[in-house]
Amino acid sequence: MSFTSPSICSGSRATATKKTFEFGRTHVVRPKGKHQATIVWLHGLGDNGSSWSQLLETLPLPNIKWICPTAPTRPVAIFGGFPCTAFKLGIGGFSMGAATALYSATCCTQGRYGNGSPYTVNISAVVGLSGWLPCSRSLKNNMGGSNETVRRAASLPLLLCHGRADDVVLYKYGEKSAEVLSSAGFRSLTFKTYNGLGHYTVPEEMDEVCNWLTARLGLEGKRS
Repeated sequence: MSFTSPSICSGSRATATKKTFEFGRTHVVRPKGKHQATIVWLHGLGDNGSSWSQLLETLPLPNIKWICPTAPTRPVAIFGGFPCTAFKLGIGGFSMGAATALYSATCCTQGRYGNGSPYTVNISAVVGLSGWLPCSRSLKNNMGGSNETVRRAASLPLLLCHGRADDVVLYKYGEKSAEVLSSAGFRSLTFKTYNGLGHYTVPEEMDEVCNWLTARLGLEGKRS
């Protein structure tokens, strides 16, 4: 796997107008308590929104609304068509979904997509499991554009988790992603590693996600 993924970094408006992509079903896990935050969760290649919605349904996070789209066969822009009335919005994902989430984090801080189109979504938290950072080589140069970009990067909370035994997205890519993001000014970044963990999730990792989201989003507390 290449550390830099041109399929996400590049792209043009012309390409977007020539081809039409259709999403599969979007699965929504509604909050069981007071709605305090919404998180768009992106699956990896070969997966779908259904499997992740079933897992997220079991997490002790009653104040979060989860939106789990099923992506088309090729990557497209995220957030289009997802209404959100919650004050706080997060984005997370696994594998390719994590790569898209991390790319979205960089777009949020710069205020634009890689093709120059405005990025108007204000993100409160980003979670990436078993993923990598696209466009890593150009990130540092792009982050030096303005004081506002620097401020956004420093204040955006990121959680990256990666298994040391991952044989699909190798651990070194997750580790390098954390290093590049930190050096680019993302000061509120947490990188968690798990010995023996392959390209999947375990309860320990999901517990970490729950605790981190509760703290970072200021939620009222986990469901017992």
